[in-house]
Amino acid sequence: METLLDALLAFLVLTGAVFTFIGSLGLARLRDFYTRLHGPTKATTLGVGSLLIASAIYFSTRGDGVSLHEVLVTLFLFITAPVSGHLLAKAALHLRMKSLTPPPRDPS
Repeated sequence: METLLDALLAFLVLTGAVFTFIGSLGLARLRDFYTRLHGPTKATTLGVGSLLIASAIYFSTRGDGVSLHEVLVTLFLFITAPVSGHLLAKAALHLRMKSLTPPPRDPS
């Protein structure tokens, strides 16, 4: 039972590390403000959420009781990251910030 739990924790930590790395890499490497928003709002949110869930499972099984701190931080992260990304995009549109990607073509 303990090895299955360790395997689950290792999977969650590795998944979180990969998502966080990909999100950070996207933030650093993408060339446009609008495309850079995807790194921290999507991939990094999933990565940090996975790490926090792994931490909650670890401290709940090895500690004195259920660890709800990580669950509350995860919920806060999942609520605030999309909202902040939306507000940043809305502010950029309000400032008429140009996108480097061409607009989609009309199929007709």
